[in-house]
This record gives sequence, structure tokens and C-alpha cells, in this order.
Amino acid sequence: MKKQGITLLALALAAAMGMFGCGKGAETGAGASLPGTEVQDPAERDTKVNDAVSDNTAAGKEDADRESLSKEESSGDEADKGKKAENTVILAVSFGTSYNDSREKTIGAIERAMGSACPEYEVRRAFTAQIIIDKLKKRDGLAIDNVTEALDRAAADEVKTLVVQPTHLMNGLEYQDVIEELKEHEEDFERIVVGEPLLTSDKDFEAVAKAITDATKSYDDGKTAIVFMGHGTEAESNQVYEKMQMTLNEEGFQNYFIGAVEAKPDLEDVSAALKETGSYQRVVLAPLMVVAGDHASNDMAGDEEDSWKSVLAGEGYEVECLLQGLGELKAIQDIYVEHVLAALEELN
Repeated sequence: MKKQGITLLALALAAAMGMFGCGKGAETGAGASLPGTEVQDPAERDTKVNDAVSDNTAAGKEDADRESLSKEESSGDEADKGKKAENTVILAVSFGTSYNDSREKTIGAIERAMGSACPEYEVRRAFTAQIIIDKLKKRDGLAIDNVTEALDRAAADEVKTLVVQPTHLMNGLEYQDVIEELKEHEEDFERIVVGEPLLTSDKDFEAVAKAITDATKSYDDGKTAIVFMGHGTEAESNQVYEKMQMTLNEEGFQNYFIGAVEAKPDLEDVSAALKETGSYQRVVLAPLMVVAGDHASNDMAGDEEDSWKSVLAGEGYEVECLLQGLGELKAIQDIYVEHVLAALEELN
């Protein structure tokens, strides 16, 4: 099939923000577009999408061979919609999790929100973590495509246009791996459009800040610090954690703190910030991750002496843990829907 190139929304926006550095190649998320790409201005993106986010209550469906989503047909010309669905597919790419309940409440909910907002398109699933894919296959007999398998499957199904929407938090190493994989499959499709990860534009940061503060406002009593634990990355995009902290502070949420398991700011930094204020008796811990999986259950809320819960409890705080992934929040699902709608808008 004739190649039209990849439209890469998120990297161009990252370059405009100046967040991720420049001239460092794909590994660092340097904000460079792929050869022959088209770039959409983020301001124009926001204008086009506007209030197009729709209700996200449609249910998903697992088949016997692999997890996929059933799409609901909306009113109108069913023949045209069938043809459109056959030639265009939305591929939701996630890191994945072996926690079945959390997966359905987070990744599944995001995918169903996309399907509800775009009923004329099939929504497919791919995970980037092969270790999770293998575990689910062995433990549960559940087959989920990795990105290569999903792309090969789409090509075999003669999909012409592929809309790839990552559910990653940022433009980090996992996201960059997806981009590299897509570059290797450009010849298989007429066009590939890539949506933005969760935290990309200033609007995204503000929306996420509102989502997490709304979800935890019942704990905001003046004596409680609310700490969100992210994963962290070696990529330059790790700066999203500092930017999220700044966004919260600018919005007046001085009792909210952001840390990361595998990068800065870490637990030591968070602890020092809590001690500096000296006014908190209780700490509420929650994951700044799409899924509440291993890191949330063990690194954050585990009983081991080095878990965030244990360390902070040892410092004299009353600690409560919220095992709720960001993907459970409708406001977060709506951001991903905005991003996939913006990617679809590029097709027009």
C-alpha cells in the first residue's frame, strides 16, 4: 500500500513546550518529528476538539482468543460506517498490568470511552510490556497483542489508516519505543496518526490537576498531605512530575506533593517537603499512574519496610493508601478521548 507518512502530534507539542530538550534523538523524547510527518498546532487542536468529548459508558467485550472491544453502531448510513470501520482502526497502546480488576477499571475504561466517543471505528488493544503479556497468557490463558503483533494483525486485515492512541502518562521511553515500532511499519499502511500521551499540553496538566484534586478533596482538611506517587523515567520527560507539582501549587493546592519511585523527586524529597511544612498529621498516598498495579500495591502501599507507606508511618504520620489508578477517573478518560479525537481530526 502507498505510504502517506506518520502524523505525530505529541512530539511536536513537546518541542513547542521546550520540556524535553532537543537534539538528543528518540530515546530522550527530543521533540523531533518523523520524516515526512504532518504536525498539528496544539492551539488549533484544542479549538477543533472543543467539547467533542462524549459520555463514556459503553461496555467492552473480551473474546476467546484476545482482548478486544466491541463497537456500537450509531444511527446513519450503516454501509458507510461499516466501510469506514473496516479501513480505519484505533489502536489503544498501554504498558499493561496483570492486575485484572485494575485493568478493567482503568485501561478497559479508557478504551471503552474511546469506543463510545468514536462508535464508527473499531478499537483494538496492544500492550508494550511483554512480561505482562506472557504472564497473562500463562496464568489466565488470555492472549493480548504486543505492538508488533497488533500492527501485523492490522496489516493482515488490510487496515489502511491506523490511529494509535497511547495511554502512557508522558512522552517517555515506552512511548518512544512505540514510535520506533510504528516507523518500521510505515509501509504497511496508507497513514498512521499518533495521539498524545496524557501529560502533554498546559491544558492537560491543568485538567489532570483538577481531576486528582477533585478525586481526593474529601481528604483536604488542612492537616492531611496528599502525595501522588509516579513511576519516573530516565528520559527528559521526567520533568512532567516537577511541572505537575508547579501546576498544583499555582492552583493553590499547597498540600499536594508529587514524587516518583524510580526518579526525582523521590520519597526522600517528598519526606523533606512534608517536614519543612511541619503542619501535617496524616498522609494520603495515591498512584500518579494510569493503573494501580505492582508499584501502587507494593512500592507505595506494601508492608515492606522500604515502602512509602512504611517509611512515612515510621516518621510519625498516619498513612492511608488509595489504590485507584488514574484511568478510573472519568475526567482522565475524557482527556484521552480528547487526544484520540484530535488525532482523528487530522484525518479530515
